[in-house]
Amino acid sequence: MTARRVRRLVAHEGRLLASIVRWVARRPHGVGPGPGRGRAFGYARGQGAMMFGFGFVCVLESACMAVLLRNHPAVHRVVLALDVYTLLLVVGLHAASVTRPHVLGDTVLRVRRAAHVDLRVPLSAITSVRRELVTTHERTEGRLDLAVAAQTTVTLELATPVRHFTFLGRRQNVRVIRFHADESDELVRAIRDVMPALTPTLTRERTAPSPSPGRPG
Repeated sequence: MTARRVRRLVAHEGRLLASIVRWVARRPHGVGPGPGRGRAFGYARGQGAMMFGFGFVCVLESACMAVLLRNHPAVHRVVLALDVYTLLLVVGLHAASVTRPHVLGDTVLRVRRAAHVDLRVPLSAITSVRRELVTTHERTEGRLDLAVAAQTTVTLELATPVRHFTFLGRRQNVRVIRFHADESDELVRAIRDVMPALTPTLTRERTAPSPSPGRPG
């Protein structure tokens, strides 16, 4: 692993731990008045049970290891420290999802996923936005899927691609972005309100074609 990737991993873990502090203090990142800020739209509601399950597994594993290593205190201390740090990262992942919501500003939509995705999409680049529930996501060139609990609920199509960097720094140009929002209908309406000039081209959701009328008898 290169030094650059190590730095990215360390920075990511630092953001996760800092998110716990923000969560306790109830200070979401990038929300409110001011440059680069705007209205928040959360996406963490659907993953709460899953993250609680991960945390429970970490606690259970730590208890089991304490029993197995009760005659090896030095090893147990090392394992316990690793278990506690792992639990902190799990809590930090959920905290980052809560404190780093999607943010809709006057000119930019920030599409986020915990502490590792913060994609700034110029509103002027959006040609279509719709509420679209998708539960299967195949990797496709030029499309970014940010699923929560294995589903996305909002689809953006762009006139010009935006640059996205993967977790380990690989560059990717995307024209279609699918992501989850707890209040997806409200987010789509808010984008439409911010962009009145594009209202005719913005679609709320994909609908099936109407059936052809039957032949008169």
